[in-house]
Amino acid sequence: DDIDKAKDILLKMAEKDERILKDENPPAVMVEALADSSVNLKLRVWLKSADYWDVFFDYTESVKKQFDGAKISIPFPQRDVHVYNHKA
Repeated sequence: DDIDKAKDILLKMAEKDERILKDENPPAVMVEALADSSVNLKLRVWLKSADYWDVFFDYTESVKKQFDGAKISIPFPQRDVHVYNHKA
């Protein structure tokens, strides 16, 4: 899927959110890892500690919905199993 599109969605979410403190440290998105089945992105924002859990859970749900709407898939690990019939 389009990494730039995914990063843009995350940044726009943070820019619109009044709970995010943007003055000294603007929101940032970076590639955290190139994993086995995914490209892991990290959204870094600053906020009041009292808002942490609300933001955490809101973003977990909102990212899924925003990505679904933009046709960005969230991959899950897959494993292919090949079964062979071996005669003794």
